[in-house]
Amino acid sequence: MSAPIRVAVTGAAGQICYNLLFRIASGEMFGPDQKVILHLLEIPVEAVQNALLGVAMELDDCAFPTLADIVTTGDANVAFKDINWALLVGSKPRGPGMERADLLKDNGKIFIGQGQAIEANAADDCRVAVVGNPCNTNCMIGANQCSRIGADRWTAMTRLDQNRAATQLAKKAGVAVTDVENIIIYGNHSPTMFADYTNATIGGKPAAAVIGDDAWLQGEFLPKVGKRGAEIIAARGKSSAASAANALIDHVKALHTPSNVAHSICVPSNGSYGFAEGVWASVPVKTTAPGTYEIVKGVSHSDFAKEKIAASNAELVGERETVADMLK
Repeated sequence: MSAPIRVAVTGAAGQICYNLLFRIASGEMFGPDQKVILHLLEIPVEAVQNALLGVAMELDDCAFPTLADIVTTGDANVAFKDINWALLVGSKPRGPGMERADLLKDNGKIFIGQGQAIEANAADDCRVAVVGNPCNTNCMIGANQCSRIGADRWTAMTRLDQNRAATQLAKKAGVAVTDVENIIIYGNHSPTMFADYTNATIGGKPAAAVIGDDAWLQGEFLPKVGKRGAEIIAARGKSSAASAANALIDHVKALHTPSNVAHSICVPSNGSYGFAEGVWASVPVKTTAPGTYEIVKGVSHSDFAKEKIAASNAELVGERETVADMLK
C-alpha cells in the first residue's frame, strides 16, 4: 500500500459521519490499496467528545486494513494538521423560525474559522469538500480565508441531488438507475437548483423523449429533487444522513478518479452558464487528474432551463450579499 493520506472530517460524531466514517476507513472512498489516517473534529464539549471517542472505538474494532490511525479532537488546528483532504460535514442546522440569513451568518463564522485553520495547517496538496449547509456559500466563505489552499481546491456537494434526480428519472421510466446518464445539477444546493433533465439520457436516448411527459418533468420531478430532503425529514423525523454520506463518497471518488464522465459539483464560477463570477455554483465538471477538474463547456439549454438557472444564480448572489461582511 502507498503512504497513508490524512482525511479530516468535521461533525464527526453526527449522523452523517456515523454513516460515512466506516466506509472511508474500509477503503471505499480512496480505494483498497490506500491507507488513511482519520482526523475527527467535534465541538469541545465533554459529552460530544465522549461520543466521538465511542465512534473511534468502533472504528478500531472493525480492524480495517486500510485504517492506519485515528485522531480525535475538539481543536481545528489539530484536526487540520498536515491533512490531504478536508470533509466539512458539520454545520449549524436551521432551527424553528430561523431566517436563512441568520443561518448563513451563524455558519459563516464556523467556516471562517475552519478556513483559517486549513490555510494554516493543511498539507500543500489539500482538497476540501463542503457538505454542511448552506454548502455553496459556506464553501465560498471558507475558501475566502485561504490563499495557499486555492479556491479551485474548495468544492461543495450537489452529488446527492444528482443521485436523487437519476433515481427519480429511472423510476418514472421503469428502468435501472444505471440507464440514466448525463443528469447534472446546476446552481445552489437548495430548492432553486435545476436538475437538467433536458440534456440527460435514458438508455442512450433523450430522457424527455423516453418519459414523454413535460408536465411531470417540470411540475413534479424538479420540485421532487429540490425538496427531497424535507420530504425525508417529514417521513422519518430525521434528515437524510445515509444518502448524504453515500453522496460524499461519490463526490470524492469522482474528484479523485480522472474520467471523461461529467459529474455535478459546486465550484467557483468563472461566468459559465450564466452564474456570477465568484459564487460557488454546481455545474458539470470532468476530473482531469486526482483532485483536479475542468468545467465542461458548451452544454446548451432551453429558455426554460435558462430561467431556472438564472433563479438559482440570483439566490447565490443574494447569499453572497448577505455574508459580504465575512468576505475579505
